[in-house]
Amino acid sequence: MADRVSSDHPSVRTIRSTCTETATGVRLEIPADDRDVVPAEEVVRVVLDGEELFARIERALTGDDLSIPGIYETPDLARKPGGASDRLREWIADHDIATGGSVLVDVVEPDFLYGLREPGATAYYDAYEPPNKSLSDIASDLERDDES
Repeated sequence: MADRVSSDHPSVRTIRSTCTETATGVRLEIPADDRDVVPAEEVVRVVLDGEELFARIERALTGDDLSIPGIYETPDLARKPGGASDRLREWIADHDIATGGSVLVDVVEPDFLYGLREPGATAYYDAYEPPNKSLSDIASDLERDDES
């Protein structure tokens, strides 16, 4: 059973990201100082207003910064969004976050579960253990085989 934790719980680390506009929408820039708790080039679970979705964390072309370019319904869509609906864009608009504004990224379970919230807001998360690494590796291998 999952434990319920709030964003202000001592076990939750919070990172301040910056909302930036792109040619196709928005993305969240994560400072290089916080890259130790956000896995580059991996798909992670992200909670938006209580709904668990998926995002791929990307490394900047230059420098050590990371970004979240979009949030999607499934891990596959996070890897290859194509024409999929970007829930990050919707969430940013719904919360009236301006370009250059801050979004708080809560690290609920490093390398596995994150949450987004507006500065000053409190969020609640179902914290649970990530799947066994070997099972997750098998699933990733199967997904790669399907893509071939």
